[in-house]
Amino acid sequence: MKILVINGPNLNLTGRRQPEIYGSRTMDDIIASLRDAFTGVTIDYFQSNCEGAIIDRLHEAGFGEYDGIVLNAGAYTHTSLAIADAIAAIETPVVEIHLSNIAAREEIRHRSLIAPVCCGTIAGFGELSYRLAVEAIMNF
Repeated sequence: MKILVINGPNLNLTGRRQPEIYGSRTMDDIIASLRDAFTGVTIDYFQSNCEGAIIDRLHEAGFGEYDGIVLNAGAYTHTSLAIADAIAAIETPVVEIHLSNIAAREEIRHRSLIAPVCCGTIAGFGELSYRLAVEAIMNF
């Protein structure tokens, strides 16, 4: 099994940026923990602060190379119809995830433009959100 984790803007600062919301572990730590927990699964990782790069990576990965994609689109979750369209256009299932509970945050974060084209959404469990998404993909 092969899974791609894609992170959007500012997630490269996880562990340093607002640890009370996003946690104190770095994304390198989180990805390493995933790889340790799921030894029989290839977990690749991509992060970009640029919307177009995320769309390009979805297009590249979305036609059979991966069994699933875990996507934390960050703030693009709430603003990017283009990322939603890219998810709708590919064949690989996508699970939307968030470290924080977006429903408990500012009102602008309550609406996800990508949720309707994802298989499911996991939010509010910190780094466990990533693990739950991998488990969900493994059980499709």
